[in-house]
Amino acid sequence: MKEFLTDSPADSFLQHALALEYIKLGDDEKARALFEEILNREPGYIGSYYHLAKLLERNEKTEEAIKWYEKGMEEAKKVVDNHALNELRSAWEELVF
Repeated sequence: MKEFLTDSPADSFLQHALALEYIKLGDDEKARALFEEILNREPGYIGSYYHLAKLLERNEKTEEAIKWYEKGMEEAKKVVDNHALNELRSAWEELVF
């Protein structure tokens, strides 16, 4: 995976996949950094919002998780991705209500 990123360092798909691998390995900090890099560069990369917010939630950073869920919902509405919107809203509601 890392060798592909050497050729395409700003490939959101590859970075997202690597971030998920970091989570599996227990390295939430590297995963978080990659998700944030993706979303700062490409706010429309909807799938990363959920995973980043879940990571923050697991690490008891509830306020930050809520903010990322909200940003994700805004972006999902823009591109009319109702499936992602519903997943993000459901996770957000669990934290807020």
